[in-house]
Amino acid sequence: MAFSTLISLALWASTALAAPHNYNPTTNHSSSPTVHIRNGTLEGIHSLEYNQDFFLGIPFAQPPLGPLRFRVPQSLNTSWSTPRSAKEYAAACIGYGSDDWPYPSLSEDCLYLNVIRPSGYEHQKLPVAFWIHGGGLTEGSAIDQRYNMSFMVQRSVEIGKPIVGVSVNYRLSMWGFVTGEEVVESGNANLGFRDQRLGMHWVQENVEAFGGDPEKVTIFGESAGGLSVGMHLTAYGGRDDSLFRGAIMQSGNPINYGTFRYDTNNLLNASSQLGCGNSTSKLDCLRAIPFATLNGWINSTAGQTLRWNPIIDNDFIQGKTSVQLEKGEFVHVPIISGANSDEGTAFGPKPMNTSAQFYSVLTSINSFGIAFTPTQASAILAAYPPNITYGAVPTNQPLSYIPDAASGAASRRSDAFFGDLTMIAPRRKTCQTWAAKGVPAYCYRFNTIPHGIPAAVGATHFQEVAFVFNNQLGVGYGYPGVSQKPLEGMPEGYFELAETMSEAWVRFVSEGSPGGYWPAYEGDVGQNWVFDANVTGLGYAEKDDWRSEGIELLNSWNEDVLGRK
Repeated sequence: MAFSTLISLALWASTALAAPHNYNPTTNHSSSPTVHIRNGTLEGIHSLEYNQDFFLGIPFAQPPLGPLRFRVPQSLNTSWSTPRSAKEYAAACIGYGSDDWPYPSLSEDCLYLNVIRPSGYEHQKLPVAFWIHGGGLTEGSAIDQRYNMSFMVQRSVEIGKPIVGVSVNYRLSMWGFVTGEEVVESGNANLGFRDQRLGMHWVQENVEAFGGDPEKVTIFGESAGGLSVGMHLTAYGGRDDSLFRGAIMQSGNPINYGTFRYDTNNLLNASSQLGCGNSTSKLDCLRAIPFATLNGWINSTAGQTLRWNPIIDNDFIQGKTSVQLEKGEFVHVPIISGANSDEGTAFGPKPMNTSAQFYSVLTSINSFGIAFTPTQASAILAAYPPNITYGAVPTNQPLSYIPDAASGAASRRSDAFFGDLTMIAPRRKTCQTWAAKGVPAYCYRFNTIPHGIPAAVGATHFQEVAFVFNNQLGVGYGYPGVSQKPLEGMPEGYFELAETMSEAWVRFVSEGSPGGYWPAYEGDVGQNWVFDANVTGLGYAEKDDWRSEGIELLNSWNEDVLGRK
């Protein structure tokens, strides 16, 4: 994922397909299980329906309020002598987008996580799946019911590979990714990633109390969550802090073809507009501003014109991650890395009517933070001709397909290019890098169009999520006018695919491999596993060489050519 794309284009599916808070997993219970962690005792809820224990809204950091606003998260420094209730989700972090509409409980005090465990395994040491949500680093949360862990944990028990599920909140937008010289100099950049990291440390210290094994943690995420996973694989120059033994990246990777640069004027402009322009420390002044004032400004027209994003801070992100990967400076653990066939329909600008317009977009500073040179743009046009396959291969549309007027006649090639730029080329390069370094990589292409997604949009961004979480009921979907339940009314193969994908993820968490049918990636041209609900066996292996001219072009341009990796 190119995070700049996610911020600016808002992840068509991850934001436009928002979810209502229409599922309460705590309504069916008969007892209050307890666990004893370092800070005290937690009292959760037992679900009779799923035979699981829920521990919700657990603090893993000091509230980032007042003097701790815009600072690296601090470990808890308090304890409690009586059992603390962990029966309800805590507030989500402040976000700005439709992912947050169904969840009005938003707060600056939001650094909490959730633990879901199968009942009856309390004294064992089960593998742990640590989920990082997507949303362009500007929205989303661990309380989003599309990501509730019950179905995945249930599936793990069904196949005899029980796991513990953890989901984490982290700061978003300016709250989590404020930029500026003072930010870098004070060591307070990339706060959202650091929040996630502290959550991982909390798991190391406490998950054994829940029946989890701190030595068997797998981190996984989608979109901005996938990028986050990639950033933890390369954090601190690729230092291995023994926080996880595996990683799963869905439509996100450690290679970013957006920008890790930042506008030094952003903090100055924000400070000036908020009355802190003359302050010696802009951050200290901003820390003292009332929450409502700062939140209102960030969400205003003026505030939304500024980009808050991950940056090279010579600490958490020490340099261009593509260079790190080439040097082998990443945590050498097995991965699953994949993307969807039609990612580009979420990222290609619309309408794209002519080749001249496509050329103009390529040579302009766009939402990706990239302006290609005329020579580069001409090479892209040659590699992405008008009759290029619409999605991946096999395409979801015939070569004779003509896009509708809303998409534009040239959208076919534009969508293919921007899908490759943001997701598919980095995914391929990541898989090739792992294979070259002798580290297992299992790579995939998701090629199934869920209910409610037009055929012209295809298997676009975010659509694999319901299948990975085995969310056959569509819990968290169905927000009026925004989304539909992905499997509603679909053929039986769709439900079987959900069980298949969820099982593969569980097996990877449990064993480090998704299953014998799925080949590990080998060499420069390895194999993907294609998940397709409409074929016999629900999938097949394919050679990862489709659309090679364009993808090789992107991956051959080093960081100095693109200037943004």
